[in-house]
Amino acid sequence: MRNIFLNIKVTRLILLVFVGILLNMSVLAQLTKIMGTVTDSATAEPLPFVNIVFEGTTIGATSDFNGEFSIETTTPGDTLLASFVGYERNYAIVKKGMFQRIDFKMKSQHIQLDAVIIRPGINPAEVLLEKIIENKPNNDPDHYSAYQYEAYTKIELDVNNITEKLMERRIYRPFKFIFDNVDTSSVNGKTYLPIFLSETMSDVYARKDPRGYIEKIKATKISGINNQSAMQLLGDEYLHTNVYDNYIDIFQINFVSPIANGSLPFYKYYLVDSAFHGNKWCYKVMFKPRHKQTYTFTGNFWVHDTSFAIKEIEMKVAEDVNMNFVNDLVIHKTFEQVNGQHWVITRDYTVGDFNLIENNEKTMGFFGKKTTSYRDYVINQPKEPKFYKAPVNVIVHDSAGNLSEEYWMNSRHEDLTKDEQTVYYMIDTLKTIPQFKTYIDIIEMVITGYYVKGKFEIGPYASMLSFNAIEGARFRFGGRTSNAFSTKVMLGAYMAYGTWDGRFKYGGNVLYMLNKNPRRALRGSFRYDLEQLGASQNAFREDFFLAFLFRRQPADKLSFVEEIKLSYEHEWFTGFSNTLVLMNRNLYPVGGTKFEFYYQDEATEKIAEEDAITSAEIGLNLRLAYKERVSMGEFERISLGAKFPILNIHYAYGMPNFFKSDYEYHKLQIGIKHWFNVFNLGWSKFRIEGGRIWGTLPYPLLKLHEGNETYFFDESAFNMMNYYEFVSDKYFQVFYTHHFNGYLFNRIPLFRKLKWREVAFVTGLVGGMDQNNKEYSVFPDGMYTLSKPYFEAGAGIENIFKIVRVDAVWRLSYLDHANVSPFGIRVSLQFTF
Repeated sequence: MRNIFLNIKVTRLILLVFVGILLNMSVLAQLTKIMGTVTDSATAEPLPFVNIVFEGTTIGATSDFNGEFSIETTTPGDTLLASFVGYERNYAIVKKGMFQRIDFKMKSQHIQLDAVIIRPGINPAEVLLEKIIENKPNNDPDHYSAYQYEAYTKIELDVNNITEKLMERRIYRPFKFIFDNVDTSSVNGKTYLPIFLSETMSDVYARKDPRGYIEKIKATKISGINNQSAMQLLGDEYLHTNVYDNYIDIFQINFVSPIANGSLPFYKYYLVDSAFHGNKWCYKVMFKPRHKQTYTFTGNFWVHDTSFAIKEIEMKVAEDVNMNFVNDLVIHKTFEQVNGQHWVITRDYTVGDFNLIENNEKTMGFFGKKTTSYRDYVINQPKEPKFYKAPVNVIVHDSAGNLSEEYWMNSRHEDLTKDEQTVYYMIDTLKTIPQFKTYIDIIEMVITGYYVKGKFEIGPYASMLSFNAIEGARFRFGGRTSNAFSTKVMLGAYMAYGTWDGRFKYGGNVLYMLNKNPRRALRGSFRYDLEQLGASQNAFREDFFLAFLFRRQPADKLSFVEEIKLSYEHEWFTGFSNTLVLMNRNLYPVGGTKFEFYYQDEATEKIAEEDAITSAEIGLNLRLAYKERVSMGEFERISLGAKFPILNIHYAYGMPNFFKSDYEYHKLQIGIKHWFNVFNLGWSKFRIEGGRIWGTLPYPLLKLHEGNETYFFDESAFNMMNYYEFVSDKYFQVFYTHHFNGYLFNRIPLFRKLKWREVAFVTGLVGGMDQNNKEYSVFPDGMYTLSKPYFEAGAGIENIFKIVRVDAVWRLSYLDHANVSPFGIRVSLQFTF
């Protein structure tokens, strides 16, 4: 899952979803919410396409394919009218300012019609679709040479499934008064309590060629937060979709747009109405999926009769779609014509109903809502090219979080609703209740792995006790400073002890933030501890307390590392950075052994032994992730993905005689990775890496290829390769995985119900070693160089119980090596939508 709510500061408020919180407050805008169904009074069959409006107005809805409808408005009428050809009109009295359910049972008029002959012909809705597609270049705002606008964005989180039983639980007794403000959703009729709200005012400037985008956030108001990193994620840029695109990306899943160029194989279309929509004559078309469990929507749109631009569209994710944690997701967009020529979006509303167990009304979940309104458009008037060149795409004004309530009263595009007006006061009140803070601290400890105590954080607690073949039982205690200590400096340290080797290990680090956005940071660290050489960055931590349960071989290939490292990270603009690294390392063998080297004594080749290998190097890393989106805390940063491949280039020079270093060398490593959707066939990701090492070095300083000696699947390693099995000084490796998202299983009834998904992958490695390195050090038993390519392939099933993935992995080469297997089963956990 890659989205806005990952920000570390925002995470604290998302945790409130599981605590349930609210208080009552005054109302600005009273909402009237209505849900209901329309059925035939005689047959009880649901009636689609029925018009339901407030009498004397154009405010209303049309019943969907199941006869269901919902209306939410601040300007209701007194009477709701349902009308449909061949049925008598039906009326219902409306109670304003509250949620209510109104069901219509329509009586047939029994009109006798003359016999007609129906001949096959062209579906008029499909004719309209062709015109929409034909006119996309004229109507899609992304095709304009440039545009700018003011955006007002609101994001709200609500706890839902609030039941009487839940409110009576002991954990909520200190906050029982908060349940006085329970409301009901018009999306699916669930009760909910709002817990988080943000408001953002921003000016957006975009240009097509060359492409440029700048969002300047001039005002922001966030319940419980005053953090610029969080503010960046709450503007217009994030969670933005374009209905004119062929595929709409929702949580990394490609949904076919109902007006995609090739949408006919995926949707059925029905022309159901024509009327003035505002001052434009429009046609109303309803659509639904052609096939079960495809990544599609159900809904309707209004299309202008002459420009064939979308005037309004409402899309709901198909009910049976293979998607985790999502009960409902609705997107509603409204468009207007400016300057009598250009169509632009004026309102964009998205609401999602999320729960760990879908369609379970007994489990507490939450609603996520985003509402954005747009005005003050300027079309096709680009600014100077230098205007779009900035280190970051989203700029937060220094005063954005400190504006008065008077400013917000005058600047909001629309008044706050009752729920929205309540949140600010509620969060401030709850922060004064000691029990509330205790609950949040406990939940945060479970999520982050650290226990926060004032200015310090103790942890990670999952590494306080672990086991391995060198240390036996390993005890570790450590921690770091919290944000209460400083938001510019973070200090950390730990100490560990092994019962078998009887040795203390320790480490420490300091991080100083010169600037957060763009990121400029100084970091220093030291450690004396065990390390598994040849493990990938994604491998299980050796000191994870359950790691020993998943090993397929004893952890007896560890080395002692004594390391000092200094680095400076300089981000030039979002997605492009350099890091300068200075490092000194001493490697020590364990278990009383020594490193062995060949040397020539007169005419005889002999073996020398060394207690340690000492190296010192200076390195420069370049990282380019164009159009990357990130979530930032005060110190940490999480990548939310990039639209283009991510490039990493690392160069290092080994400095002889520096810090007693014995070796001179050059290392170059180039890597590229990316993920991309493959139409409606799922999505793929790849990682390609190549490297070269120049110099005569012992094998621990060469490339030890990433193996995996656990039963946990590691996407960054060769899962059937042992640690220390292959070593190179030049190499090229490829990792490719395709996730089918149930494309095949969705067509098999049993698998369709289980919502399992298929996955397949292939990995490959080629490499070699210069003769001088082959002849320099004595390789341990079981270590080889690559004389031919190494391959692995596999297929698996993911989404088992929503989080489990099981892979069957085949090793396709070097099967004659000792202690290897041609086939294995690997398991992993993953959280995806």
